[in-house]
Amino acid sequence: MDKEVTDVPVEAGLEKTDGGFALWGKINHLINLPRQHSLWYFLFSPACCAIELMQTGGPRTDLDRFGMVFRSTPRQSDLMIVGGTVSYKMAERIKLLYDQMAEPKYVISMGSCANCGGMFQKSYSILKGIDMILPVDIYIPGCPPRPEALANAMMKIQQIINKEDWLKKRRPCTEPEPQKGKGGIITRL
Repeated sequence: MDKEVTDVPVEAGLEKTDGGFALWGKINHLINLPRQHSLWYFLFSPACCAIELMQTGGPRTDLDRFGMVFRSTPRQSDLMIVGGTVSYKMAERIKLLYDQMAEPKYVISMGSCANCGGMFQKSYSILKGIDMILPVDIYIPGCPPRPEALANAMMKIQQIINKEDWLKKRRPCTEPEPQKGKGGIITRL
């Protein structure tokens, strides 16, 4: 009998052969599959959202089952989670840590303070959103957001990784340019 031909694209497959097995599929899918299930996130939270970040790695949410493990160094991390209030002094250090991460790298802005300054946004020394210095992939609202919201955001990062073309870099690697007359790379509003 003739097999029915369907037009449904198949991402990858595994066939058993006489000498073992054969794995086939699109190269993007075969490379992105281990990348999305070995996501190492950078433990960095300068304020109260750190408690929720710690809770997310605990037994109730258990990110380890998704292949997500925390790292204490930016050079081994794929994902930076910025949670909490960021002052202008701390923003320069966050930018430095972000620049030390290898490409491709991702950023989650966690909490109202990281998103827009939160309840401290009228203060002269608080950055009005981490997206002023870093390209943010996912924003998590709340004060503080629940651990489940952070786990959901990290799974959305996995979906972003799954759809990427592995030959292309996510962002161009450029050096930050100091602002004229300010002596730094951070603009105070």
